[in-house]
Amino acid sequence: MEVIYSMGALINSILPIEFWDVIDIAVLTVLIYKGFTLVKETRAGGLIRGIILILIAYAVMSAVGMNAMAYILKNLFSAGLLALVVLFQPELRRSLEKMGHTKVSKLSVFSSLTADSDDVLAAKWNTAIEAICDACEDLSSTTTGALIVIEQDSKLGEQIDTGTILNAAPSKELFGNIFYPKTPLHDGAVIMRNGIILAAACFLPKPQKEETINKALGSRHRAAIGMSENSDALIIVVSEETGTISVAEIVYLTIGYTRDSLKKLLRTRLLPEKNLKQKPPGRGKSDEDAENKGSFFGAFRKKKFTDKI
Repeated sequence: MEVIYSMGALINSILPIEFWDVIDIAVLTVLIYKGFTLVKETRAGGLIRGIILILIAYAVMSAVGMNAMAYILKNLFSAGLLALVVLFQPELRRSLEKMGHTKVSKLSVFSSLTADSDDVLAAKWNTAIEAICDACEDLSSTTTGALIVIEQDSKLGEQIDTGTILNAAPSKELFGNIFYPKTPLHDGAVIMRNGIILAAACFLPKPQKEETINKALGSRHRAAIGMSENSDALIIVVSEETGTISVAEIVYLTIGYTRDSLKKLLRTRLLPEKNLKQKPPGRGKSDEDAENKGSFFGAFRKKKFTDKI
C-alpha cells in the first residue's frame, strides 16, 4: 500500500501537466531508452533485466503486504547497487564514453525504426548460411584457420569494438580473403549480426578455466570456448592443422562437422521460424563419426571438453 500512496503523491505533484512537463517526460524517456540500448551491448544487459524483474517483484510484494520479502529486497538493493557499480565499472565507463561520441543522427531510437522484419532477416540468414558453409568447406579443404562468431540474443559490442567494422554482405570469397594468412584481418574472429559480417579481426575472451582445456586444442578453439562461456553466440572454428570444422555454443564444443551437418545446424539455430525450443549442441552423431574415423581431435575428446565446462 505504501507504494500505491507514493505513486499517488507523485501523480498529484505533477498535475496539472504543462508544456515543459511533456518535454521533461520526453527527454527522460529518450535518455532511459538510450541507456538501455547502450547497456544491452555489454554483459550487463542481462543483469539490468534481472534488476527490473526484482523491482517489479518488490512492488508487487509491497502492494500485497508481503512485508518480510519486501524488507529483504529493499535491503538487498541498498547494499547491492554499490556492488554492481564496482563490478561493472568497465562496462559503465565504455557505455558513457560511447554515449559521448554518438551523433544524434545515429541514435538507436532512430535506427530501430528501420529494423528488419522476420522475413527480411530470414532471407539474409539464408544467404549467409550458404556463404558460411561454402567458405568453411573451402577453408577446411585448404587447412586454413577460421573463427566465425554468430551473434544471437547476447550482444557482443565489447568484442566488436576490438575489431575492424566491415558491415559487408557475406560471401565465400570474402571469408576466404579475410582468413587468408597474409591479410591484415586474418588474426582474429569475424562477428556476424543479422546476416551480415559486422566486424573482423575481433579479440575474444579467454576461457574461465583454461587449465582444464587440453593443450592440444589451439588458440581458436580456446577463444571459441571462452566466447561461448560469456554469451549465447554460435562460434564456428576451422582448424588450421587438420581442417576439422567445430562448433562451440553455450560451453559445448562439438567437432567433426561437414558442410551438410553445419548447414542443418545453422538453419535450425538462425532462421526465425525454426528457432524455438532448440537445445544447444551436445555430443552428436558427427562427433562419434569423427572419433570412429580417427579424427585428430578424437584422441583427446575427454569429458571435460565435450560436456559442459
